[in-house]
Amino acid sequence: MKDKISKQEAIFYSHKMAQLSKALWKAIEKDWQEWIKPFKLNINEHHILWIAYHLKGASISEISKYGVMHVSTAFNFSKKLEERGLLQFSKRENDKRNTYIELTVEGNELLEATLIEYNPDDNSVLRGSMPMTEMYGKLPEFLDLSALIKEIYGDEYMEILERSLENIEEQNVEEKPTDLETYKKKSKSS
Repeated sequence: MKDKISKQEAIFYSHKMAQLSKALWKAIEKDWQEWIKPFKLNINEHHILWIAYHLKGASISEISKYGVMHVSTAFNFSKKLEERGLLQFSKRENDKRNTYIELTVEGNELLEATLIEYNPDDNSVLRGSMPMTEMYGKLPEFLDLSALIKEIYGDEYMEILERSLENIEEQNVEEKPTDLETYKKKSKSS
């Protein structure tokens, strides 16, 4: 690497990437927390539900890997979701070592309700992307960022991401509002 870029260029690049990605994450985190707050979920819990939904069940290690979280984080938040009746744990006949999770009917309904309640107008990153969309006729595709993430996390990570994106494209998210009061009551009783 020393032959390709100088130490100063490496520091400059690393600092710029850190600052830009941290600023972007703060905006994403704030938007995400506001979106799921009425459902009494935190980001890790919502992300676990989302991954289990798209993988149609997953091992804790898969949740950890694709959710980019520590295994203990994936397990502990999955346990909380199980206690709320949103996930169920199981072992497989051919794999007794790993713990698997699947959405319950209630977990599936809750995740789908979050998708129905998603309001694009409340998403600052999406709003920030609109000038580029108007200029280029489409949302940014992040080809450089995707290539970078592929180098860091590998092909399998990108394949799972692509599968989840295909699932979203195929899904017909209802436009009708859900009854948030129902979920608030369920959450309080849990």
